[in-house]
Amino acid sequence: MSSFVVALDVGGTSMKGGLVGRSGEIILTDHCVTPRDKGPAVVVGAIRSFIDELAVAGGGTPAGVGLAVPGLVTADAALYSANIGWRDVPAADFVPLDVPVMLGHDVRTGGLAESVLGAGRELSDFLFLPIGTGIAGAVILKGEPYGGTAGWGGEIGHIPVFPNGETCACGQIGCLETYASASAVGRRYSARVAATPTTSGTPASSAPFVFPATPASAASPVPLAVPVTAEQVAALTASGDPVAGEVWDDAVEALSLALATYTLLLDPSAIVLGGGLAEAGRLLSDPLAERLQSRLTFREAPPLRPAVLGVRAGMLGAALLGWRAAGVPDAGATWPLDVLKASRVA
Repeated sequence: MSSFVVALDVGGTSMKGGLVGRSGEIILTDHCVTPRDKGPAVVVGAIRSFIDELAVAGGGTPAGVGLAVPGLVTADAALYSANIGWRDVPAADFVPLDVPVMLGHDVRTGGLAESVLGAGRELSDFLFLPIGTGIAGAVILKGEPYGGTAGWGGEIGHIPVFPNGETCACGQIGCLETYASASAVGRRYSARVAATPTTSGTPASSAPFVFPATPASAASPVPLAVPVTAEQVAALTASGDPVAGEVWDDAVEALSLALATYTLLLDPSAIVLGGGLAEAGRLLSDPLAERLQSRLTFREAPPLRPAVLGVRAGMLGAALLGWRAAGVPDAGATWPLDVLKASRVA
């Protein structure tokens, strides 16, 4: 058996790939653009080419290939993706090599990585909640992602939290994603600023940005240019900007409602927060934990934990799928986290 697998995390805008060894060492990583504007057939061709390039860079044939892809997916086929447009693509069509391959849903594959390797390593049941451009969750039951009957399990972003609220892109009213995703936070703040031009604003978008670890004291605002990002809204919230604070509070409120419902249904041992918005640290986690507990009056709320694998979660989860496809079902069980962190090459 070869000493590495090809792991690929396919997103709507880019693909993150790598070669991962038997002990979890990341041999190399690379990325490329997802050409979804050219149609699904071109995207499938780009995936095949990228996998071939990675295998050549590894100097041999991989033991297997793992792919994390968006949309409805089984281990053997990508059934549907609204973002990319493909339907019923067999797993073998993505791979130009005669090696075993396994597919996984992008968020659930990231949740698998956090379960086997990261923040949920010692937990059997938890929710992995990456909060990025959108919101989807990975329901981890007995250490494995649960996709439901038809693969829709974990779509927590479309839980209606405000029944009389804003219309979501999915067509429903008041979805969590409409208020608490990173794109929603930036959009909702920009809309309020556009309606009230005298509102104070954000650091220049071209300046390096670092999330504040805790809310800071009020700072002097600088002129705002819209649209803004969720990162900038977080900075404004921490500095005392009232409009940013209202938008941030709406996001926390929406999250607390959805997570209270999830907790009462499935009683997770923890909720693992990932994605760009979670990089705000305690600015998000402290009020969210307090608000969540206030809604669970007769029981303790599950603890909130930060994800530890970051943007590598999808790719590392794909590596686990690749090794499973190669006949190593317990892949990752002995991979030390320090090896994974030390292997974070560009």
